[in-house]
Amino acid sequence: MDGSGVPAAGPLLLDGGLGTELQRHGRSVTAPWWTARCLLDAEGRRLVSRVHDGYVAAGADVLTADTFRTTLRAACRAGADDATAAGLVRTAVTLARRAADAAAAGRRVLVAASVAPVEDCYRPDLVPGAAALRREHGWLAEQLARAGVDLALVETMNTVREAVTATRAVRERGLPAWVSFVCTGDARLLSGEDLVAAADAVRVAGATAVLVNCTDPAGTGRALRRLREAGPGLLGAYPNVEDRSGVPPATPVDRYLPPRLAPDAFAGLWDAWRPLGLGVVGGCCGTTPAHIAALRSRLSPCPG
Repeated sequence: MDGSGVPAAGPLLLDGGLGTELQRHGRSVTAPWWTARCLLDAEGRRLVSRVHDGYVAAGADVLTADTFRTTLRAACRAGADDATAAGLVRTAVTLARRAADAAAAGRRVLVAASVAPVEDCYRPDLVPGAAALRREHGWLAEQLARAGVDLALVETMNTVREAVTATRAVRERGLPAWVSFVCTGDARLLSGEDLVAAADAVRVAGATAVLVNCTDPAGTGRALRRLREAGPGLLGAYPNVEDRSGVPPATPVDRYLPPRLAPDAFAGLWDAWRPLGLGVVGGCCGTTPAHIAALRSRLSPCPG
């Protein structure tokens, strides 16, 4: 792999869930900061580092920095200023970089930045207007470039227009962009927009990979097959495996929900997806270092 963020050979292994791992270790993850709340205190920062270290030990090729909610909007709602949000970006990237740099000699681990919707990942109706999107994604992209991430993971996108705006923002700052969509069970965006059209739009905007995340395994598989049937291109997936039995869809729950797939069963998803030629695989909510280690065992060994 190289600084472009594109796999040189075989799939790159993403890390797994961060928010659900923080909850598993007893930390609260609530609005407006969500996972970034842990960046505000020394104990929380140590826990974020522990999670990153766990994923490196599990064999991840890419760590996702805790920048999911280090945004202007989150800062405003928390009564904080822009400088506070910028400081959290730097802290999040520093923690991920430190863990990545501690990998075994000869093994390079990339640091990706999480770039999420500025509003709710599951509420496309809340996506703000074009000017607000350009300003807020542009601000975050600038902070991420200054902090020195290797690539931007524009993730859990639920509309084409926000995905395109975020992609353009990070590309304008010179960062490679992987763009990931959260999908319905019938392989459409939560907005109802066509997934293939969304993939085409972000590729035009400069994305080097299109992924599906925070979607259950069955829905992820349908979305991947739809994308592959539409043509070539670098694809990836990191599904949600939380057991949300009895919890209404898209309802935030500030407690740990156990995974509905054990690590070996999770890794077995790769057997079904291998023919699709994915370039990036990993886990979203509910996955742990054990899940990523099991998936690593199905892929090529870590270099070094």
